[in-house]
Amino acid sequence: MIIRWQKLLISLSLWIIAEICFNLVGMDELADYSEYVFERPAIVLCV
Repeated sequence: MIIRWQKLLISLSLWIIAEICFNLVGMDELADYSEYVFERPAIVLCV
């Protein structure tokens, strides 16, 4: 399995920057809720 380190580091960096910005604005709960909404069908299918 080949890991593309550059793509991985860019993705992680963007995610961390987005989390910091959401925390500063106070929208982190909204982002967490959207992750729950989009992940919910996958969780239901696994059960």
